[in-house]
Amino acid sequence: MNPIIIGHEFAGDIVKVGRKWAGEFRPGEKFAQQPALNYKGSLASPGYSYPFFGGDCTYCVIPQEVMELGCLLHYGGDSYFQASLGEPMSCIIGAYHANYHTSKQDYSHAMGVRPGGNVLILGGCGPMGLGAVEYPLAMDAAARPARLVVTDVDNARIARAGELVSPEAARSRGVDLHYVNPREVDDQHAHLMGLTGGHGYDDVFVYAPVRELAELGDRLMAFDGCMNFFAGPSDSSFSASINLYNCHYTSTHIMGTTGGNTEDLKEAISMSAEGRIRPAVMITHVGGLDSVAAAVSDLPKIPGGKKLTYTQIDMPLTAIEDFPKLAGKDPLFGKLADCCGRHNGLWNAEAERALLAHFGQ
Repeated sequence: MNPIIIGHEFAGDIVKVGRKWAGEFRPGEKFAQQPALNYKGSLASPGYSYPFFGGDCTYCVIPQEVMELGCLLHYGGDSYFQASLGEPMSCIIGAYHANYHTSKQDYSHAMGVRPGGNVLILGGCGPMGLGAVEYPLAMDAAARPARLVVTDVDNARIARAGELVSPEAARSRGVDLHYVNPREVDDQHAHLMGLTGGHGYDDVFVYAPVRELAELGDRLMAFDGCMNFFAGPSDSSFSASINLYNCHYTSTHIMGTTGGNTEDLKEAISMSAEGRIRPAVMITHVGGLDSVAAAVSDLPKIPGGKKLTYTQIDMPLTAIEDFPKLAGKDPLFGKLADCCGRHNGLWNAEAERALLAHFGQ
């Protein structure tokens, strides 16, 4: 038996460097890992394929293909968690880059969301959706959309999203941001269309694998609108109805993306290190290596977003929102609660340093 090491999104310290790569890497430096290898047609990937290479371990061996592909990246940020969340952020960034718009004159494709356009994120107040709300606000001003509309059916998630990425903060970046619960409007199509003044949405992202969302997004596209089915369905026969009349006469088009490339990951970790994006909006729980097995097997029952693991410590998987009430039992949680309280309830580099110092790291 050679069980694989799980853990797909990870970062860490380089402990030892072989002779071949000694000129590029050195022991003691931080790294970020691009897990989408695509090596010579193989789909092998850390977290899914290797018995000696993955995130949920104390030490691992980086295989040759990672080095050949340039997928071991230098990272100079002040925290590990931001680099480990570079992978999911790169998926979000990749989706924004992969959307496209067409030209009737020369059939060229202009890559990326339409500058100054309308963006709709359906089912967008979950952990990945929050990253997708943050990213366009961090774009260069000339590339940003003018309007960003985000839907969700959970008012608690909408409220939290509004705290983390507020319409006021978006307005300061020149973006008109709206959060909408479609269950609380009389006609969701009319309401969402009305927010654009009847123009429709130049770019639509579907962040939940729900047929009705895909069909709604299809109906809301503007002329030459692009809909990206970002959510990954588990049903291989998952399908939805699309309007082929609009596809023919108004140039609407549908695509899907999964993962991001190495350039997307470099952009993600660079923007994180510069403080332009906050991958911490995705994190709701923190734990040690001993918590991984139960977290993986019980994941469908655990609410919230990303579960962050520090593999050199033992600590129960703990919700960040529970830190204050656990402070009386363990002073560590009091320290972590204070750190997160100073950062709008988000995990942060200060909290990471306090956690690692507590365990002598």
